[in-house]
Amino acid sequence: MTESFKVAVIQQACHGSWQENMETVCRHIRQAASEGAELVLLPELHGLPYFCQIESTANFDLAETIPGKTTEKLGDLARELNIVIVASVFERRSPGLHHNTSVVLEKDGSIAGIYRKMHIPDDPGFYEKFYFTPGDLGFQPISTSVAKLGVLVCWDQWFPEAARLMALAGAEILLYPTAIGWDPRDDDGEKRRQLEAWQLSQRAHAVANGLPVASCNRIQLEPDPSHQTPGIHFWGNSFIAGPQGELLAQAGSEEESVLIAQISRRRYEEVRRIWPFFRDRRIDAYQGLTRRYLD
Repeated sequence: MTESFKVAVIQQACHGSWQENMETVCRHIRQAASEGAELVLLPELHGLPYFCQIESTANFDLAETIPGKTTEKLGDLARELNIVIVASVFERRSPGLHHNTSVVLEKDGSIAGIYRKMHIPDDPGFYEKFYFTPGDLGFQPISTSVAKLGVLVCWDQWFPEAARLMALAGAEILLYPTAIGWDPRDDDGEKRRQLEAWQLSQRAHAVANGLPVASCNRIQLEPDPSHQTPGIHFWGNSFIAGPQGELLAQAGSEEESVLIAQISRRRYEEVRRIWPFFRDRRIDAYQGLTRRYLD
């Protein structure tokens, strides 16, 4: 593998049809490839509006198999452009069994691996437990021709255990496809606190593990199909951070963006030498982490 590689993060609105969303995805991927990107990260469930705002059995018709139409379309594009693409799919594994799944497509268009979202939220407007079975593949990086990818998904990004296990298994970069936003009824102070906590949490994973992190979010307001709430305003602010949490690239809150950053393997090797957290971990004293609560 090379000393460094370019990663791209695609921030976009995803409230159109699958065909419309994928046309936008492919246009942005082509732009990223033209600017030298070798690895492209897409937002969570980028082919669909965020259907988890309501609980409806009809929405299971939106799911697709792996391989399926998304992997076929993006696999062809990966092969054409000679890049690695990290896609996100509402996976239909079998009748009554569905996952929120990231699919990594190699430069030859083949499926390098998948990651099924492990932490599933169930909050007002984010009724994901109704749709998604928790992942059963664990926290295993996916090896590609560009790098060993620690792919996690949205709610996973709040859990330091997930990032740590990916790092311990040899991930060279942490990738977070995301769909997160504000309740439009929240005041500006609450919105700011939520956004800053989201950024801080993931940048802390970079610091604690000496790894670069890329986080890719949706943008714009997606109305509540039930009309019971104002919907979700996805806050964008996608970013790429280095192994000390330093921001290498960041998008705004509203605009579609193609972020690109150069990732140096030597850089995170040097950071881990000066901050040897892995050396000093007290693995003999962490047994309590496998318990729900220490009472």
